[in-house]
Amino acid sequence: MLVSISLEHPHTHYTNLDIINGRVTLRVTSPSTVSNIVVKLEGESRTRLLAPVRPERPDKQRPVLEVHKILYKLQNLWPPDQRPEDASVSSKASHVIEAGQYEYPFSFKLPLNNACQQTNNLATNLNFSGMALEFARTATHHVKQTLPPSLNGFPGEAEIRYYVKVTVNRPSLLKENPRAIANFTFLPIEPPRPAQSDGEAYARRQHQFLEVAASAPAAKKKSFFDFDRKSSTSNLPSPTSPLPGGTTPRFTVDVRLPNPAILTCARNIPLRILVKNMSGREKNVYLQMLQIELIGYTKVRAHEVQRTESNSWIIASFSNMAIPIGSPNDAVGTETPINPEYWSDSPLPNTVAPTFNTCNISRFYELEVRVGLGYGSYKHGEDQLVVLPLRLPVKVYSGIAPPKALLDATLSAQAGKIKPSAPPALAPPPEPMPPVTPVDHAGFSGPNALPPVQGAPPSPAPLGVQPPYDDAPPSYEEVVGEDLPPVDGYRGNYQPPPVPEGAPRFSDERRR
Repeated sequence: MLVSISLEHPHTHYTNLDIINGRVTLRVTSPSTVSNIVVKLEGESRTRLLAPVRPERPDKQRPVLEVHKILYKLQNLWPPDQRPEDASVSSKASHVIEAGQYEYPFSFKLPLNNACQQTNNLATNLNFSGMALEFARTATHHVKQTLPPSLNGFPGEAEIRYYVKVTVNRPSLLKENPRAIANFTFLPIEPPRPAQSDGEAYARRQHQFLEVAASAPAAKKKSFFDFDRKSSTSNLPSPTSPLPGGTTPRFTVDVRLPNPAILTCARNIPLRILVKNMSGREKNVYLQMLQIELIGYTKVRAHEVQRTESNSWIIASFSNMAIPIGSPNDAVGTETPINPEYWSDSPLPNTVAPTFNTCNISRFYELEVRVGLGYGSYKHGEDQLVVLPLRLPVKVYSGIAPPKALLDATLSAQAGKIKPSAPPALAPPPEPMPPVTPVDHAGFSGPNALPPVQGAPPSPAPLGVQPPYDDAPPSYEEVVGEDLPPVDGYRGNYQPPPVPEGAPRFSDERRR
């Protein structure tokens, strides 16, 4: 008996409210006894971390495994008269299927929210690591949020996986139940975008150069018997002394984004970089280096063990640019923007997942911009070169806009016009970001350097000890969402990086 499953893929990935259509093919070579044939739509969030070393066992660390079944839907394919609730358990009834080939179509609608199963399923919570058998304890903390995106890149440590699985249940315990799995990629719709606030979110650094005086001709070298060397060189200018009048060129560099600072998957960054002249100067200042990097932080939790992993994506990188910024004749306070063409055609890579928070994994981001300024000369090694790093916390959205009817229902629910009888179906959209405190590093680099002022760190949702179940206030309504058609519009582009060949990973569903 052979069973296979195939999905229709109208898009490169699925999103909330999409219909997943597929077909199960069963080939029976001889009459066989079968209890039922069921197909399941499932999503799992798995984490596995090593617990701290115990004093009594310093030579061995115990792995901790946490599994959340964030999506679970079941449909009975055969026999047709069996109720779905009876298909989830192994039935004692048996039916004979004659030899031949059979096809069973099925259809699922992806919900808006995750819905963790509270049961401790032995088959789900087992994991094979090498030859060792690991068992996941029942999770006690759950978060009601939008379904998170598919996630990998942390082999054997953390993954979020979506798939459709078909099982042919057989009444005999001595015969294996044939199974087949079809994985798919999921990218959620984004929450309602908050209205743009006044001003911009920004980070700022300031730097002071030295206006070096022209060097005097080198003095003639004295003989060994000339004891007046000190007096003969005392009138030479110091190589770092400022020009008469105390000119000290100062500049500030601003990195600005619309407030709140939101980036979109696979879209360009709405970034502005400004260099402001804060004092008089006598020489040119040059843009020598520019690098824009998105840094992602993934918080992984497995019960009492936590860890934060980081990834980075280079959006743009230039060096040895020698681009003059403004002119020495610019008035104090003149702002010169850096040409946005350096990054305007460099969208976020399609491997960047949107910001999310689920029961045991969360993701948040920072945007780092490194600006290299040279003063006095465009030639490398002859200028005063400084590299100013600026960081700004940002959120990344999927770019898949929710249907208007869903937004209207959300506003009505938040206004109290809709009072759902069931628990809220979807976590609220992230609260609008408060006005971003400017990360103003007012200390100067160089001889008069002051320690930089650190900006407020990003505040992602914590993964520590929290209430057993974290329900959200009314937002997207599940009942309304079930009646809405699939998203018709831009669907983004998301391709999680493949797991490297031979990398450690969680046990395959086929082994269960």
